[in-house]
Amino acid sequence: MIPLSEMMSKVRGKCPLVHFITNYVTVNDCANMCICCGGSPVMTDAAKDVEPMVGLASALVLNIGTLNDRTIESMLIAGKEANRRNVPVILDPVGVGATPYRTETAERILKEVKVSVIKGNHGEISVLAGLGGEVRGVDSVSGAEDIAIAVKSLAQRTGTIVAATGPVDYVSDGKTTIILKNGSEFMATVSGTGCMVSGVVGAYVGANGVSVDSVAAGISAVNIASEIAVSDGKVFGPGSFRTKLFDAVYNLKGEDADRLLRRE
Repeated sequence: MIPLSEMMSKVRGKCPLVHFITNYVTVNDCANMCICCGGSPVMTDAAKDVEPMVGLASALVLNIGTLNDRTIESMLIAGKEANRRNVPVILDPVGVGATPYRTETAERILKEVKVSVIKGNHGEISVLAGLGGEVRGVDSVSGAEDIAIAVKSLAQRTGTIVAATGPVDYVSDGKTTIILKNGSEFMATVSGTGCMVSGVVGAYVGANGVSVDSVAAGISAVNIASEIAVSDGKVFGPGSFRTKLFDAVYNLKGEDADRLLRRE
């Protein structure tokens, strides 16, 4: 296992360019969180722009939170170009299972694009794994009875690294499954924290390569920062938490990350 601090240093040293095709609800927060963790974000979804842009990127993040036919085509163009250039693709299947359109879109992307990482909440990953799960809007209502089995099964079937985030996070490549136990309950009170985590995973994969450790490190960096954000007792609700979370990710020290990491 590579120390989390070492992976953090690589992100901050390389400042990987992360190309997002994402939703309009959280786009600004995703960009700022990417900057805070050490990456460099670019948000563009025009079909004529995505192909050359992804050629400059270290990772491509596809988020279907506010999908439409135009952006789906852009995602497919960008994804195929990323595959041609060996740029890792992270898919955040926001709300998959809530409507047929979302489920069909996620399945189409997985069929036509070689995705490196699927990162969703417990409900979304359970739906994609075919093991139940319920999603209302973009929120997970329930997941598979055993999330560890869901991530492992989906990873084996798709040949990707799969991460399911929630009160406890699971990351698997189909052989090794990592359990992550950091985080704050305030993460669920701010819209788009899952989208932000996907962007940070993009930065970590872009700087450190595609592996279960890279994906786990990106998730843990945000979750540990969320614990630090609330540690002084001055978070009074979602607004103050959101501000302190950005500051905590930006100021997170490698030695603190290694000391506070709870991983099995």
